[in-house]
Amino acid sequence: MGVGMQITYLGFAGSAPIEAEAGMQLVRLERFREYLAGCHLTVEAIRNGLFHGKPASLLYDARLDLITRTDDLIAVEHCLNENLGIALRAAFDAAERRLEQALRRPRR
Repeated sequence: MGVGMQITYLGFAGSAPIEAEAGMQLVRLERFREYLAGCHLTVEAIRNGLFHGKPASLLYDARLDLITRTDDLIAVEHCLNENLGIALRAAFDAAERRLEQALRRPRR
């Protein structure tokens, strides 16, 4: 059984291309399927007055909460970017790093 994902959109309506990109990124977490039960992806559109000192109409915040098979929650860092695809990829990069760290730690 694969890793399941729920997606929540805040501040904008989701779309099929966003879900397709998220699904492609989720494949990267399949190697952790013995450890992961699922994940929640939240993508938020943030209207911000300034970004790097210049006017920015929209930023995207992508973040993942990972649920382990033992019902533990691993919150992954927020990834903010003007480009939604970059924010999504960065969130899954961060998730991979967190999972690799979690699996290296000795169990108690």
